[in-house]
This record gives sequence, C-alpha cells and structure tokens, in this order.
Amino acid sequence: MAASHIFKVLFVNQGKIYEVYARKVSHGELFGFVEVEELVFGERSSVVVDPGEERIQSEFAGVKRTYIPMHSIVRIDEVRKQGISKVGPYEGGNVAQFPMPAFPAGDPGPKR
Repeated sequence: MAASHIFKVLFVNQGKIYEVYARKVSHGELFGFVEVEELVFGERSSVVVDPGEERIQSEFAGVKRTYIPMHSIVRIDEVRKQGISKVGPYEGGNVAQFPMPAFPAGDPGPKR
C-alpha cells in the first residue's frame, strides 16, 4: 500500500454521522471494535476556517488512537486524497437494524 493513501471512515455516534480521515485502520485488539489511528485533519488557514472541521478536530484533539464499535461503522474507504472531516445529522429514516451480537453466546445446541 502506498504511503499517500488514507482511509475515510464513516460512523454513527450519538445520533450523528461522523466522517474522519486516518492513515491506519485495523480490526484492533479489542474484540468488536475497529481501531482508527493517526487521524488526519486539513491544514489550518488564516483565511478560510471551516467550523465543522474545527469542531471535530477539537473533539479528537490529543487522541492517538480511537476504537469505534463495529456495529457503528457505516463505511470505510481507502482514498487517494483527504477530504474535509465533518459531523452531520444521521438521516437513516424510521427503520433501524436491530442490534445483534457478532457471535451468539453459549452452547450452539445439538448438531443435526
């Protein structure tokens, strides 16, 4: 993989959809979580200031690595160019997926 590639990660958090860019994404060491490292934000300019990106940058200030629950991930894309990180309203409609565990707990039952 080329070093210039980065990942765009879309995930849902507290009723909002987050779009962040990172250099490393993996399944991580915590079961059921996606590990996102080296978050990338746009260059600060004194002329143009994006309040949406500034908000998400301040929320993740000082974060080396974040773990996002697998069921919150909407999409992960490997991209060539970085976009603008942002937080927006989650417009999923009135139908939601019922939360289910990744693996059922307990005895799987008799084999047939």
